[in-house]
Amino acid sequence: MKKFHIVISCFIGVVTLGFTLPKKEYNADLIIYGGTSAAITAAVEAVNSGVSVIVVSPDKHLGGLSSGGLGFTDTGNKSVIGGLAREFYHQIFLHYNQEKSWTWQRKNEYGNQGQGTPAVDGANRTMWIFEPHAAEMVFEKWVKEKKIQVLREELLNREASGIQKKGTRIEAIRTLSGKTFRGKMFIDATYEGDLMALAGVSYHVGREANSTYGEKWNGVQVGVLHHGHWFKSNISPYVVPGDKSSGLLFGVSEEDPGQYGEADHRVQAYCFRMCLTDHAPNRVPFKKPRNYDPKNYELLARVYASGWRETFNKFDPIPNKKTDTNNHGPFSTDFIGMNYDYPEASYERRKEIIQQHEEYQKGLLYFMANDPSMPADVRAAYSKWGLAKDEFKDNGNWPHQLYVREARRMVGQYVMTEHDTFSDRVVSNSIGMGSYTLDSHNVQRYVKPDGFVQNEGDIGVHPKKPYKISYGALVPKESECENLLVPVCLSSSHIAFGSIRMEPVFMILGQSAAAAAILAIKDDVTVQKVNYDKLHKVLKERGQVMEM
Repeated sequence: MKKFHIVISCFIGVVTLGFTLPKKEYNADLIIYGGTSAAITAAVEAVNSGVSVIVVSPDKHLGGLSSGGLGFTDTGNKSVIGGLAREFYHQIFLHYNQEKSWTWQRKNEYGNQGQGTPAVDGANRTMWIFEPHAAEMVFEKWVKEKKIQVLREELLNREASGIQKKGTRIEAIRTLSGKTFRGKMFIDATYEGDLMALAGVSYHVGREANSTYGEKWNGVQVGVLHHGHWFKSNISPYVVPGDKSSGLLFGVSEEDPGQYGEADHRVQAYCFRMCLTDHAPNRVPFKKPRNYDPKNYELLARVYASGWRETFNKFDPIPNKKTDTNNHGPFSTDFIGMNYDYPEASYERRKEIIQQHEEYQKGLLYFMANDPSMPADVRAAYSKWGLAKDEFKDNGNWPHQLYVREARRMVGQYVMTEHDTFSDRVVSNSIGMGSYTLDSHNVQRYVKPDGFVQNEGDIGVHPKKPYKISYGALVPKESECENLLVPVCLSSSHIAFGSIRMEPVFMILGQSAAAAAILAIKDDVTVQKVNYDKLHKVLKERGQVMEM
């Protein structure tokens, strides 16, 4: 940093002030934009490979959803999770192997429930279920141990002046604070894909038509009812039941849902993954939020009146008598239809959307614990729960990361589709594997022709076996950008992304993207021309699983 001295003359003498101006320009081999789990694994890979790296994080907290409440990990087949992703879950194992980590219960009291397998895998020394602060601790530990330079709360300037590009090559990016970051290679590891969009890379928002890629599960899915997130009883969507003239209840769209299989602009619902507890010493009771209106939850009251009783089915247990609480049922924490403009919205608008989601979800909690329209037994049981006092301490115990399940998706050198996830098409340049269900949450809530309410868009289809993810899905078309990799908003159809979008996979892809960027630097080639044999060798040495 440069020091400047100002000499001020006045009647009583001369005063000299010394001060340091903040640094405005940064240089590194690799610039990573994002604070997600993918961003951190990419940075660790860069350091391990001996190249300079800077993480430009729009967030204060590192780890994205992995440290933001999603502790009941969506893993699928755990044998295909390798490299730094597996190391992350090993570090979680080591954390909970210490007696001091069990503050509210003993380790042998923990139920050890996971998705398909036990939460603690002693044989492989991994643990797949964890508290938010434990995940953040691992990411921060990596940053400290690897001496990774991280600049936090640095939002990309999304105007034309926010990027310096020569031909198809990014030379520098700028943030709203006025800082400039120059690099040889860039990675967009955000959930939104803002750098990708600013760089002029093609992308898609919403659902493609089934006809676009010859798929079955992609476009509008009217009449397809998977999981349990749909109205199983005939429930009126009108303020006065059965009276169309009385208007629609809150959260029900008046738009036509569209025809089966056609494309639309809509995005699957977001929510916050909440860390709750019913352990009184660590419980913060649900409070009435700002702008609370019980009428917003009338549809939920009608669901309960119909006899529905699956209240606690997604209070998934994590250590220390806490939960990762997710959406469940026809009316739950997913704020259906209220996020369509989020992917391309301004920062100000995104803040509004996030605030609206928070108020809706807090209102839902308060309603279920207090409103007399709720069944007495449910109300009594729900009121015993609250936010965990020892999580998200600087954010009122509320998660700092909205679950952005899907935003922009690149249209890159190769587009992953359901044909890849079903292993019906050969992927010859794998840089990692996925295995989770093709999973989309609901996209809209509408009125059926018979006058009753229904949800649409919730899909759960299992792949036949773990599948390969193409290197081409991480890179843009060479005619658009030659030194950018995109491991989160990667090139994929909506429904294929429903499986790929899991946090362990993002960690895998973050590491693989960095390895490719490093090879591109060393061989002085574009990311599209990275030698795959070399990349495969590096990733294999790093423990990445690329085929079964």
